[in-house]
Amino acid sequence: MDKKERVILTGDRPTGRLHIGHYVGSLRTRVQIQNSGEFKKMYIMIADAQALTDNADNPEKIRQNLIEVALDYLSVGLDPSKITIFVQSMVPELTELTFYYANLVTVARLKRNPTVKTEIGMRGFESDIPVGFFTYPISQTSDITAFKATTVPAGEDQEPMLEQAREIVRKFNATYGEVLVEPEIMLPPNEASNRLPGIDGKAKMSKSLGNCIYLSDTEKDVKKKVMSMYTDPQHLQVSDPGHLEGNTVFTYLDAFCRPEHFAEFLPEYQNLDELKEHYTRGGLGDVKVKKFLNKILEEELHPIRERRAAYEKDIPAVFDILKKGCEDAREAAAQTLSEVRSAMKINYFDDEVLIAAEAAKYGNKAE
Repeated sequence: MDKKERVILTGDRPTGRLHIGHYVGSLRTRVQIQNSGEFKKMYIMIADAQALTDNADNPEKIRQNLIEVALDYLSVGLDPSKITIFVQSMVPELTELTFYYANLVTVARLKRNPTVKTEIGMRGFESDIPVGFFTYPISQTSDITAFKATTVPAGEDQEPMLEQAREIVRKFNATYGEVLVEPEIMLPPNEASNRLPGIDGKAKMSKSLGNCIYLSDTEKDVKKKVMSMYTDPQHLQVSDPGHLEGNTVFTYLDAFCRPEHFAEFLPEYQNLDELKEHYTRGGLGDVKVKKFLNKILEEELHPIRERRAAYEKDIPAVFDILKKGCEDAREAAAQTLSEVRSAMKINYFDDEVLIAAEAAKYGNKAE
């Protein structure tokens, strides 16, 4: 497929501020894609409807975080003049598509989805699974196909969701005709970016666990969190050999560090391999490595913080950006929905052949 024909669809649930795990996992790549000119269109969705599937009793949480996520998007450099940022619930065509796709998926198939099973376990739903949450792979397919998205940036843990979407697309096209586009996954550029651990060393950076560095954190907050990071519990003395595996500081360096950082912040080392080698043989303290990481993060986060502060001065303008994005998204989704309804033969009032045939069957005279 020609690069200019490719379309990106991605997004986030507005359940809290976005953190640096989101940044290295997706946001940084989105900005690069946006500026590359290699895609025909890029849609970024604030998935408020999906967030309500497991927050139905607390809609205020979603309402309050909508603007937080929008500010995070804009602060990292996502440009509404180049891409479309929209709110999921403001595009009702997505709900209608979900309803039609639900007839193409069995309950047994949804139960086998590994991502769904993992998410259900994380939330402790067990047998009390909200139907909306259980069927969100169908809703996600609607989000992707409504915009004819060819590419979905996501972590490897989301591959089962993309495969489910492809199955629905294939089933629809085989049943009704070639209308929908099969999406492919775009994985993060390096393994460290795939899933950044929390500052406490736990496998996932999570808002609920309180182990995040947020994009909107102050310089002071970031430094405090970096200096408290989990490293190697056996590295008690500077002279002790250190271990890299499970060492959060070095995982973050893998995700953020670039060769030029050494010349600027730690000139006694040529590159990250040299730093790792010194740490593993002993003689390098955790504090020195943490200070190096903090300088790297500050260089990355400072311009983000400044852009956010500028947008915070005119919040109505941010709402206007979202409103315009929703209008653009609705126009695209409506076109796909029209094609879907036509393929399914439920475009009754637009089908002049049907109207004429039914009229003739009942002996109506042609006008």
